[in-house]
Amino acid sequence: MTPPTPRGAERRPWRTPALQALQAEVRAFVDSEVIPHEAQLRREDLASEARAADVALGRNGADHGLPTLARIQRAARDAGLWTPHLPAAWGGRGLDGLGMCIAFREMGRSPYGAAAFHCDAPDQGNMDLLLRRGDPEQRDRWLRPLAEGAITSAFCMTEPAPGAGADPRNLRTAASRDGDGYRLDGHKWYATGGGRASLLLVMARTSDDPVRGASIFLVPRDRDGVEHVRDVTTMAEPMLSHREAELRFHGVRLDAADRLGLEGEGFALAQTRLVPARLTHCMRWLGLGARALALCHDHVLTRQSFGQPLASHQLVQQMLASAATALHAGNLMTLDCALQLEGGDERGARAASSMTKTFVARALCQILDDAIQMHGSLGYSDDLPFARWSRFARAARIADGPDEVHVATVARDLLAGRIETLR
Repeated sequence: MTPPTPRGAERRPWRTPALQALQAEVRAFVDSEVIPHEAQLRREDLASEARAADVALGRNGADHGLPTLARIQRAARDAGLWTPHLPAAWGGRGLDGLGMCIAFREMGRSPYGAAAFHCDAPDQGNMDLLLRRGDPEQRDRWLRPLAEGAITSAFCMTEPAPGAGADPRNLRTAASRDGDGYRLDGHKWYATGGGRASLLLVMARTSDDPVRGASIFLVPRDRDGVEHVRDVTTMAEPMLSHREAELRFHGVRLDAADRLGLEGEGFALAQTRLVPARLTHCMRWLGLGARALALCHDHVLTRQSFGQPLASHQLVQQMLASAATALHAGNLMTLDCALQLEGGDERGARAASSMTKTFVARALCQILDDAIQMHGSLGYSDDLPFARWSRFARAARIADGPDEVHVATVARDLLAGRIETLR
């Protein structure tokens, strides 16, 4: 039964009956099929790390041989929730920006949620980019198996110093002309999932032009000359495809058909991918923050301290109120940015996405830190998930551009008169 239209829904397009029904559907699936199995998913994932050397170049599908995740993904397919961000012709729901906000926030309540629906990073962003800019042959060769979950992919942009990091102009990996094709040479790292992926989207320099000097290439992971150096060890334990690969490319032969879009479009294509990707990260982070706050809510009402529930102490109330305020603000910022993208205002959405990404990433880190504080020694232990979630969340302030770059982007656009603060 479709829920009634709430009062004020005409002014809040994300509260329509259809989107409320979508939210309830995704929430019910996460509550019944994902969250109860998180411990088993983690055990299988950590065990798979020891078997990683036996995995054949990512051709084990999106579940990486994890039986519990594979079962949950089959249930998501049966429920019609597989790749909901893709059009129906590609097996999805064809969700617009608001639909993705609603669905991805609910998925984000579990670190395994997006993977259960096969719309986790980096595959989700790579699928969207292939859909928008891939030619028919590229979509048939790469998007179709990606959408089906038969293979995984990685986006290779970041390089060790002195290569490209926060400043993409430092790009060192090069694709030089070689007859009718290219020769790819370079060094990448933090290519999430690159060690197990079948497809690598590689940003490489094709000229010295500062604006149109880069291109993106679709590189098969098993192509001669592609070396998986290692998976970089980070402060967060490995999880699913979120293993940060270091890769080297030694004279990799590429055809013109391996190039995505036109030569020199690399930076523009990266922005096409990265702006919505930042937003989908924010959606998932908001979901995790909301779940952390819900766990705190239950704890502070029952835990006694100094003769009264923790919830009665003003400093605890301050932490709760700050978390609720940040989640509310982050939700509205994310929804507004999604509406700008839907309306074709890509310039405005770029600044809005920088504001949103910086705000939500910082908010998530603070919410989790306060959650640990409210739970005391229990929160610091691995009996609860906050410490583990915090280690993952800390990367949010670096991934897809560090805070400082986004702050500079917002300041630049403000000084140039491109940001309207009252609208």
